[in-house]
Parts: sequence; structure tokens; C-alpha cells
Amino acid sequence: MNFPAESLPTARDRFDRMHKVLRNRICVLDYPPGTRLSEEDLAAEFGTSRTPLRRVLVRLEGEGLLQSVHGVGTFVTDVDIEALEQTYQLRMELAELLGVLGPNPLDPALWDRLQLLSAEVRALANAPDARRFGELNMEFFHEFHGITSNLPLREICERLFLQTARIWLKSMAAARIDVAAEVRIFADEIDEVLRALAIGDVRSAALIHRTHISMSYTRMRIASRNL
Repeated sequence: MNFPAESLPTARDRFDRMHKVLRNRICVLDYPPGTRLSEEDLAAEFGTSRTPLRRVLVRLEGEGLLQSVHGVGTFVTDVDIEALEQTYQLRMELAELLGVLGPNPLDPALWDRLQLLSAEVRALANAPDARRFGELNMEFFHEFHGITSNLPLREICERLFLQTARIWLKSMAAARIDVAAEVRIFADEIDEVLRALAIGDVRSAALIHRTHISMSYTRMRIASRNL
């Protein structure tokens, strides 16, 4: 699939588009760990030169999703739940701060997007698909971080989330986790968050989010031990 990057209005728009597409491919395992990315092929696909593409790859490397090996190429990094234990611990602590530092008033646009996500996730439970689960999971986390106006906090939370985003899909494939059950748990989280936001309780929404991160991590640890 070709993406006419040059048709986007600004260089920043083109950068963001390439970054989002490549980031999502990595996070839903379209590019499994160890995949070597071809700059030539990607530049042709996006209709751009290698220079802006390389800036995107550098950003993805900074986010821990790629690793550049001099003279060899750029590869998708691997993820391991044991190695990311401290990352999960930090995510849990920062999740609570989302409702404390610069909490935003309820945004009708954010509310609508979360409601649409809730409906999509509920529908997915009837026809579970791990890859789509990963996509909706990413959409929720990126939207949810909008509950705070603290931009440095949002950036840190986004970066840490990206480092762990692939763990669930990898665990599902390796441990044969019940995708439908996980989808229903995820739908319950979104609905609990919506109930808290409906009464303007941003802090409780953040605490609900923290609890679900903790529970997800614990379930993955248990699944990994059963491999």
C-alpha cells in the first residue's frame, strides 16, 4: 500500500503520518521483533526521500521500538515482560498522576471518541481478533492521556506505553490467552473510565486506569510462567 506523503500539507504532517503508520505496524506485530526495515522500500511506499524517513526511524529508535546496527541495518526490537517489569511499575505510578497533574475538564470530543471505542471493543468480543484488539488498545491509551494538560507527563506516559504495547499480543500468541475474555475486560475498563468522567471525577478515572495496568501486568506474568 502506497501512502502519498507528499500530498500532506506540511513536512510535520508527513513526518507524523509516517511515524504513526510505522509505530502501529510495530506495536501490532505486523513487523515482528527482529524484522529488518528497508529504507529504500519504505521511502518508495511513502513517496518520500530517505532523509525525512530516517528522522522517523530515529524517533522510533528513541522510543525503544527500533535498533540501528551500524553497517547492518535497522531492526525491530524484541520485548520481554521480565525485562520491562520496572517500566510497568513506573507506568502504574504515572497513571495515577494523570488525574492529579493538570486534570482537564470533560472534553465532549474526548467523551465521544471513548464512547465509540467502547462500542467497537464490545463488538470485537463477539468476533475476537488479537490484532484489532492491539489497535483499539493503542487508540484508547492515546485518547485517555488527553485527560491531563501536563504535556511532559503525557509524553512520558506515551513513551512508556509504546515500550510495552506489544507485550499483550506477543503473550496472546505464545500462551494462547483467551482473546475474547481480554476484550471484555478491556471493554469494562473503558466503561468504568466513562462513568468516572461522566461525573467529572478525573482522578478516579486515572485510578481505574492504574488498576487495569496492574491487573494486565499480573495476568501476563502468570501466563508467561505457564509457557
